[in-house]
Parts: sequence; C-alpha cells; structure tokens
Amino acid sequence: MRIEQYGWNSKWQGKWDGTASNQEQAGNMRIPGRITGDFGSKYRVITDAGEAWGELAGKLRHTLTDSGEYPAIGDWVILAMQDGGEHAVIHGVLPRHSVISRKAAGNTQAEQIVAANVDTLFLVSALNDDYNVRRMERYLIMAWNSGANPVILLTKADLCPDADNRIAEMERAAPGVPVHAVSALLGDGRDELLPYIRSGQTVALTGSSGCGKSTMVNWLSGRNLQLTQDIREGDSRGRHTTTHREMFILPEGGIIVDTPGMRELQLWEDEGGLDLAFGDISSLAANCRYSDCSHEREEGCAVLEAVAGGLLEEKRLLNYRKTQKELRFQNSKEQRQKRKAAATAGKTSVPRERHSSWQRQLEEY
Repeated sequence: MRIEQYGWNSKWQGKWDGTASNQEQAGNMRIPGRITGDFGSKYRVITDAGEAWGELAGKLRHTLTDSGEYPAIGDWVILAMQDGGEHAVIHGVLPRHSVISRKAAGNTQAEQIVAANVDTLFLVSALNDDYNVRRMERYLIMAWNSGANPVILLTKADLCPDADNRIAEMERAAPGVPVHAVSALLGDGRDELLPYIRSGQTVALTGSSGCGKSTMVNWLSGRNLQLTQDIREGDSRGRHTTTHREMFILPEGGIIVDTPGMRELQLWEDEGGLDLAFGDISSLAANCRYSDCSHEREEGCAVLEAVAGGLLEEKRLLNYRKTQKELRFQNSKEQRQKRKAAATAGKTSVPRERHSSWQRQLEEY
C-alpha cells in the first residue's frame, strides 16, 4: 500500500517540502501520512509503511487547545513512527485545500470539521418522505464554503415514482450543480458517478440520518464496508449508522469518506457560499434599485418582482432571508470570540489555505 493510492501527488510533495523540513533539523525523522479514520481521541493513519494508530504530539495538542481546530479525516499529517511502525505521533498538518465544516452542536461557539482535502462533496438526499429542498439549500452553502465541488445525489430512486420531477426541482434549487438520481437496490446510476471517483480523487458523503450514505459506500465499493439500518416507518428518518469518520479506496481508484448523519446542519461561516447556493437571487439583486436592498419591502426590488412574476419561488426567497440572517448572527458571535482570543499570543491552528473556487464559480454563474 502506497500513499499515492490515497491521493498523494506532486502538489502535496511540494507542501511537504515547504512545511515538514523545518521539523527535521534536529535529526528527527518525519514521514507523511493521511488520516483515514477519525475515532475521537484516536486516529487511523496511512503511510508508505502501512496503517497505524496515531495520536497528537503533546506540543501540538497544547497549541490547538484554544482553537479547537484539530486534525480531521482527509488531512495530510507529519508523523513520527514508534513501536516499529505500529503507532504514529502527529506533529503537524499540511495546509488544506478544502475544509468541510459546520458549527458544533450545542451552545458552544466552535467549528466542527467534518472532513479535509475533499475534491467532491456528495450531498445525499433520499427520494422518500425525508426529501427536503430547503434543507439541501443549506447543505449547498456548506459545500460552496468548503472549497470542494458539490454534487447532489438523490438516493433510493426506486422508491420514487416521479424521480424526474424531483430532479428538475432540485436543479432549480441548485443552479449549475450536477444532480444524479441513483438506486443502489437496482444498480442504477453508478456510471454517472465515475468521473467523480477516478484515481486520486477524494469524495465525501454528507446528509441527514437515514439518507443512504452507508449504503452508497457499500454500493460504490462493491463490498459491505459499512453497517446499514432500516429507516423508521412513518417519517422516513433513520438512526445514526455511522458513528465515526472513515475513508475507503474504491475499485476505480477514488477515495471515499463516510461521515455520521446530521440531525440538523448548523452553518459555521460564509465565505461566499450563500451567494453561490442562491446564485439566481444574487443575479437578480444586481438589478435592484438600491445596492443595500434587503428584498423585503423596497420599491424597485428586482427579487420581489421576480417572485410576483412567478420567476422565483417565494419559499426559496424566505429561506434565503432566514439563512442570511443566521449567518450574520453567527459571524457576529464568531468575531466577538476572535477578538476575545486575540489577547492570547503564540497560539497556532491547523494551516488552512483560503480557497477562491467559490469566487471563480460566482463569476461564471
């Protein structure tokens, strides 16, 4: 097993050369590896020597205590091997090119990283009673903010007699985003997903509990890698089948990450994802009479005119307003926390490259 199978390439080698060399000045041997499993206090990592259990070095753990931005599945890390290669100590993390995150559950003001260095994010929704366009709009914001490319998967197509109408509805809600209806039971739609799972590409699955993520992992891999459970009768909701984050190699050479289902997606921040997820509203807003139009009661509002003329669904505008206010409130709390933490000097966090993919996508919209 070589790390090239998990996505290591010349780009990552360049980051390694610029980051890890400083840690070897004292003669301490370091090797690259990727986190393939996140089990809370322990990590599973892959290196050229094989798999090993990993944990944070004490110094790294101390520097990350305040930020809470710990390494995540998909991260490329700087390792020191111990016990003949059976255990690994994580001394650093290479700069990420994408970060999928959300606000941590509860009242805490903290970011929870779902996965890192993902190329394509499969946003999964089942074609049953749990199908929800407004929820998908929120997942799209998370996806666009991450730097990964979103793709919508409508699973359990065999249960839906009007799948074509659902596809069209989702395409209207997600302009420019590929939408695929698939059925693992019937084996339909797998060929459409091949471009996303080719060799060296990392894809992750996210969605609500019971939407079929673990079934998708098993189907795409051709093996029973993940446990699955039946959904509840009556509301089509499922229980958490996946309780940790884990990475698998697919037959085509792609890498897939399964993540626990989400009861509720709380957005962490907005780096342009809102404008991309609601690109049609952003385009209409450019024609509003006032540059600071709130699209609520202003005269000359092109967005309200589109709603009145049947060109824009009112429910979509209402969800846009609600999410915009939520993100502004979240950002104000985040800024207060950052100002409070600014007084603490010498703290570091996992390096993160500010991506610009959403800017390019918005220009192309």
